[in-house]
Amino acid sequence: MKLTGFTLRRLVMLWLLVVAGTGVCAAQVAAQGTGSAPVAKVTVKSSKPAKAVPPPKPVLAPPAGNLVIIGGGLRADNAEVWQRIVTLAGGKGARIGVFGSASINPEKSAQNTVNKLNQYGAQAFFIPLGVTLPNSDYRKAAEDPEVVAAIHSATGIYFTGGDQARITKALVRPDGKHTAALDAVWDVYRDGGVVAGSSAGAAIMSTTMFYDAKPTLDMLKQGVNDGHEIASGLGFIGDDVFVDQHLLVRGRFARMIPVMLKKGYQIGLGIDENSAMVVNAKRDVEIIGYSGALLLDLSAAITDRGIKGFNISNATISYLDRGDKFNLVSREFTPSPDKADNKLDPNQPDTREPVFTNDILGNNAVLDLMVNLIDNAQQEAIGIAFGNPRDAYPDLGFEFRFSKTINSVGYSSTEVEAYSVLKLRMDIRPIQLQQPLYRYR
Repeated sequence: MKLTGFTLRRLVMLWLLVVAGTGVCAAQVAAQGTGSAPVAKVTVKSSKPAKAVPPPKPVLAPPAGNLVIIGGGLRADNAEVWQRIVTLAGGKGARIGVFGSASINPEKSAQNTVNKLNQYGAQAFFIPLGVTLPNSDYRKAAEDPEVVAAIHSATGIYFTGGDQARITKALVRPDGKHTAALDAVWDVYRDGGVVAGSSAGAAIMSTTMFYDAKPTLDMLKQGVNDGHEIASGLGFIGDDVFVDQHLLVRGRFARMIPVMLKKGYQIGLGIDENSAMVVNAKRDVEIIGYSGALLLDLSAAITDRGIKGFNISNATISYLDRGDKFNLVSREFTPSPDKADNKLDPNQPDTREPVFTNDILGNNAVLDLMVNLIDNAQQEAIGIAFGNPRDAYPDLGFEFRFSKTINSVGYSSTEVEAYSVLKLRMDIRPIQLQQPLYRYR
């Protein structure tokens, strides 16, 4: 098509106006060029520069590694637990970095664990990071490339016992963000390594941990508060499970409940001393070691605001014995091989005696009560908790009522005197105690 000079000039003008961004619309230029009626002038307001769109945050794959959560008091001869840690880290020669950060003497504490792990075939080593480590700035150490490289060289991480607040202080920046050292620990875990911890090293496994905890009974009486009794943990097990330790020996199961209610946890796992919970990438929990763990399920629990004082109804409590497995996703239970074919028959109970304890928070008292109830003609058992007459609230105590339901199940070992107890109902309510509790005859 042949272009006239006028048409060519008009096209050039249109192009220049577009490039120059004068704000005059092309329709107006065209109309003026053809002699037609003028078009209303359109002014384009200058706009602010568009903000750069931030790149999408990387989607982190679920950790491919394993957790070994130890309830404290792990004996040197507990080969099942020590060997499992080494095996999960890769077997003989596995490099396992040991944090003694929770201890008042991090290097000594870590070296004791290094020696034990090496007895079971590992090549363990000390990670020099701790708030109480002499001649060291823990803030700098947590960002030190050499420390980070040492952590990255490991296929296993172990946190010793002590004070869990020292662990989080060493590994979390004041603004709450991860230090380079903590990111490296997470890298080991995500890449298939094992993260183990005993006592304080177990407390950090959930997103909430006990911090400056009062005695269990005092927490029931006075409640729990962020920054005092509880604080943020490191969350390796996920944000849906609360973890506690030294559970049966110290009667700590009851202190888990107010924390779970306050922070919205439905599932709580408390592991006993010299025992461990192994949690794999599929979220299967396996109990190994000397004793077992208590599983608390508050998904159907309720509290009565009309009752003054701590209370809860319709909580579910289970005891998982060594060798038992439980999946945190499906909530399915698998008994240990020695119990699989020995499910208790509720129509043929072993005993018919009432079950009661006046110290439900005592050493193993809750487990003894649960075991005595599950194989009993009685349908419920009662435990009482009360404190010293010189306590702040001497007349306040609590009744723990355990009941069998249609979902309650028990298993007995065919090899030793050991039981698994599933899905007992638990109700807790405050009671008024007569003062004085006793008098001399």
